[in-house]
Amino acid sequence: MKTMRNFKITIQYEGTRYQGWQRQDSTNNTIQGKFETILAKMTGLDFVQVDGSGRTDAGVHAFGQVANFKIDTNMTAKEIMSYINQYLPEDIGVIAIQEMPERFHSRLNAKGKTYNYRIWNTELPCIFARRYVYEMPEELQLEAMRTAAAYLIGKHDFKAFTSNKKSKKSTVRTINTVQIDRNGSEVVITYSGDGFLYHMVRILTGTLIEVGLGQRAPASMQVLLEKDATRDMAGMLVPAKGLCLMEVQY
Repeated sequence: MKTMRNFKITIQYEGTRYQGWQRQDSTNNTIQGKFETILAKMTGLDFVQVDGSGRTDAGVHAFGQVANFKIDTNMTAKEIMSYINQYLPEDIGVIAIQEMPERFHSRLNAKGKTYNYRIWNTELPCIFARRYVYEMPEELQLEAMRTAAAYLIGKHDFKAFTSNKKSKKSTVRTINTVQIDRNGSEVVITYSGDGFLYHMVRILTGTLIEVGLGQRAPASMQVLLEKDATRDMAGMLVPAKGLCLMEVQY
């Protein structure tokens, strides 16, 4: 009987040229697909399943995505990490690896996540960070955005902030903190919570931007958290490139 060892890996990637995290039949250009191909080659198996802590959309980046996989191997964790990094493209990398108990699962055991959304808030072009920021030349009023963000804290139904209309799963989530900071020309919004719905961070950001532009009142955020709120009442879906999964908490 084979003894399957369970490995947890922490991953960084620039999502610009990928079709998101999740494996797809129509393309091999996904983050999950890259890892599964490499691990199948390493083990000599037809398929090795890699489970991520969650799916990032096409174009979204990760500073601290977490995944796990189970394999029968005599290789050390360090040897496995070296092998994977040897065959990954230069815009994906494993930065940590750890052998875990058999029952560990990167998604099911996750307690929370932190995301950053970066906005380049000036009329000047953003040359060197253009793949990682949403360029917004109109000046944002951060105090109004912070007032609006305060309504989001706590446990709420965020169904107005997701593009997924078909899912029958609960849309209730808890947001612990929303921090809005300006660093020179850049505005960074940091969200921490127990989990996030499909497109939720990008729609929250689009709604906060509309507040920052004076297009909606901060108090309107409260209405969007009521049970009869719908997606069309919330703000725009901002581009994927400004979003980065920073950390998964366990």
